[in-house]
Order: sequence, then C-alpha cells, then structure tokens
Amino acid sequence: MRPSTAPGGRTRDAILNRAAALASSEGLEGLTIGRLATELKMSKSGLFDHFGSKQGLQLATLERANAVFEREVIQPAASAKPGLARLRMLIESYLQYLERDTFPGGCFLSAVAAEFDGRPGPVRDAVVLASRVWGTELERNALLACSQGELPPGTDPEQLVFELGAFTDRANAVYQLHGDRRTFLLARASIARLLPRQR
Repeated sequence: MRPSTAPGGRTRDAILNRAAALASSEGLEGLTIGRLATELKMSKSGLFDHFGSKQGLQLATLERANAVFEREVIQPAASAKPGLARLRMLIESYLQYLERDTFPGGCFLSAVAAEFDGRPGPVRDAVVLASRVWGTELERNALLACSQGELPPGTDPEQLVFELGAFTDRANAVYQLHGDRRTFLLARASIARLLPRQR
C-alpha cells in the first residue's frame, strides 16, 4: 500500500512525524498550520486542505504520537508473561522510550496532558483517553501480579501504579530540564524496590 501524499508532495506520515516532534517541545497549541507549513516549506493552503483546521491537525498529531507510543512501549512488552513480568517490561520500555529521545520534548503524552489538563474540548478528551489506555494497561498487569502472588501480600495495584508513574514522570522531567541521564538509574533503583525480581 502506497503512503498517502499530502499537497506539496510530502507524505502524511512525514508531516505528522514532524508535527509530533514539534508539539512535544512546543505544545499542541503552538502547533499551527502556519508554523508547520513554515517548518516543512509547504503552503498553508496545502496543509489546511489536508487537515481542515488547527484542531484537525492537533488530533491527527496526537493520534500519530499514540501510534509511536504503542510501537515503542506497549508492543515490546507484549511478549512478556502477563502480570509482574509484563508490568516490569512496560515500565522498562517506557524508560527506554525516554532515553532514546523518541520525541525531542520527552514523553509526548506527559507534555500534552500538562498543556490540556484544564482546557475542555475534543483535544483534551483525546488526551484523557490516551492516558487511560496506558494507565489501564499498567493497572491490569499490577492486579494480575497481585492475584498471582507475584507481589507482597496487601499490595494495592492502584497505589503501585501511582508510585511507578511518579518515578517515571520524575525521570522524564529531570532529564528534559537538566539533560542528566543519571535520573534513569535513580528511577530504575526506585522501581526495583516496588517490582521485585521473581525467584
């Protein structure tokens, strides 16, 4: 199947990849058709014809970033046994996603969640849905790990996922602000205390 081509000869994939990279650093609100047209050396009318509106561009960009997250974080963990092994692999894949600088602004979802948490509308709704998908995947495996006796008795799956998120969010924030890769070592050490190795 041939990739769809946008006006100006660029593929939709190439346009959305660049849009996601820009939005990770500058925000979805900063991602305008004019800004992207300048970046790609395309006409504004060509991009407008392709996406219809700024909101259409934002939603398509979010969808692209979600697809990248699925490929880089969710899919690599699919081969691990459901429960503790998969939970550990999901978190590790996420840290590697950050370490590889998949997006120049760090975790795309964290960036747009902070940007749209207080702004109602279709873009916020899409961000909420993406966040729920990730959280649900973590909680499902945490709950399974508890039911399988892979975690200490009395472990609260919701609390566990909250604490894992705190460590990974902190690693993302410190790395983006300071460029200090040691933050990933600190995050892994903290995570190892929550997710013990199976004997």
